[in-house]
Amino acid sequence: MKHAFKVRIYPNDEQQVALSKAFGCARWFWNNSLAMTNQLYKETGKGLSQQGRNDRIPALKKEFGWLAEPYSQVLQSVSLNLSRAFINFFERRDKE
Repeated sequence: MKHAFKVRIYPNDEQQVALSKAFGCARWFWNNSLAMTNQLYKETGKGLSQQGRNDRIPALKKEFGWLAEPYSQVLQSVSLNLSRAFINFFERRDKE
């Protein structure tokens, strides 16, 4: 049995800025990785793996300095979630 708890947080101004940066970087990396995966699939017939996305992170951080501001786990978790989304889609699962 799974339990869920609903918690409300009240971040201060500094924490709000940090959260906004982390969410923005995560959203940008998701969209960028999705576009790259789709483009690679159209060109080669194979998509970009989770490891392939993770391997791109250091180069992207050098190219876009603002990606280095949030914790590294933010982008890694985006890569993991995108991989799970593809797996669930191709196995025709709605949620997991």
